[in-house]
Amino acid sequence: MAVAEWKTGEITTLTKMILENPVVGIVNISNIPAPQLQQMRNGLQGIAALRVTKNTLLSLALKQVGSKIKGIEKISEAIDGETAVIATEKNPFRLYKEIERTKTKAPAKGGETAQKDIIIEKGETPFKPGPIVGELQSAGIPAAIEGGAVVIKQTKTLVKKGEKIPVDVAKMLTRLEIFPREIGLDLRAVYENEMIFTPDILKVDSDQILSNFQQAAWGSFNLALKIGYTTTATITPLLRKAYCDVVTVAKYCNILIPETAKSLFAKAHLQAQAVQSQLKSYSKQKDDSPQPKKTEDSGEEKTNKKKNLPK
Repeated sequence: MAVAEWKTGEITTLTKMILENPVVGIVNISNIPAPQLQQMRNGLQGIAALRVTKNTLLSLALKQVGSKIKGIEKISEAIDGETAVIATEKNPFRLYKEIERTKTKAPAKGGETAQKDIIIEKGETPFKPGPIVGELQSAGIPAAIEGGAVVIKQTKTLVKKGEKIPVDVAKMLTRLEIFPREIGLDLRAVYENEMIFTPDILKVDSDQILSNFQQAAWGSFNLALKIGYTTTATITPLLRKAYCDVVTVAKYCNILIPETAKSLFAKAHLQAQAVQSQLKSYSKQKDDSPQPKKTEDSGEEKTNKKKNLPK
């Protein structure tokens, strides 16, 4: 039985697309309306090429390039449901981040599986008092009227992750402008350099990782300075520190070098002034102290002194 020409052409297009890009991924596009899918495709322009195709044709294309790209056939295990292939020159982590960026929020219709806990926060609502209070309460939302406004009295988890969203809850969520569904490309697996990356590996906080690297680099730098370990980054501050230490020791030990001359001369000048001041103070105290008075000898004492003079 002859293979349809369009299928052969599609396989050729897919193999060319895979061979020309070092990074190839499988994405699930189930439940994505055509307009949103086109928006996502436009959002990836210049970053990655996205092609929606038949699962069997994609599997055949991957099998054909398997002899040229080692290990790429394993990525076909991620093909399930409505599938598209995505190819790029960006690394898998950057690709994952860009795909996440194209996702949009959408209202629930009822019957969908909650992708995460759906939580209603405590506080005022935009509704005026009326039948809406009973409707909210019927959906399990603790609503009441306070101060002429409809309020939610306490924070509550309406639907837990993995549970089905009831229709009445979905309607109330939409009226509260809470959109629990996330519409977007579901990246199942990415191939690069004989390695398969899955979303659990690719889902990283790049800002946090960058912050961790910066903290590690700063910590290493400080440690190297502390232990005097020389590198291209530490040699300049280490030499500067050594220079400052030498000058400090020279000042403390009164060693005369060009860097300490000015401060040492200034110190000596101040010490000389202090000594001079002390000398002046001592001299003044001596001048101001009272002198002992001389007493005149009586006539008898003078006679006795004369008698005692040697002959």
